[in-house]
Amino acid sequence: MAGDLFERWRAEGRLVPFCPEVSGGLPVPRPPAEIVGGDGGAVLDGTALVVTRAGADVTAEFLRGARLALAAARRAGARIALLKEGSPSCGSGRVHDGTFSGASVPGTGVTTALLRREGIRVFGEDDLDAVQELLIALERAD
Repeated sequence: MAGDLFERWRAEGRLVPFCPEVSGGLPVPRPPAEIVGGDGGAVLDGTALVVTRAGADVTAEFLRGARLALAAARRAGARIALLKEGSPSCGSGRVHDGTFSGASVPGTGVTTALLRREGIRVFGEDDLDAVQELLIALERAD
């Protein structure tokens, strides 16, 4: 059923494809990056960094991508975002722990943190049923 929802939303023009990491200036493919010192909220507050495994600071690219994602969401009138769980940009419930060990911790990515601060509801890609429930509720309220 979840795949059917995604395809229906695509056909209805409800999806706005966007990659904050690429839009922020990172290459494809890109080296793995993790948040060190907190989660996406801490990055927004300036108390954590996003770094690659080699130690390169890519915080500016992540912040730029988050701001561009917010601008795209606003242009589209989005109230809901469906993002990739576990990503240092898009994680909505968990992110990697900053040690490059593969371990994850509860937290949000940089883009998720910004979107939520701005009132946009963010869900991971496994939460399509919850997104559908919210869509129905929002449409009834409109």
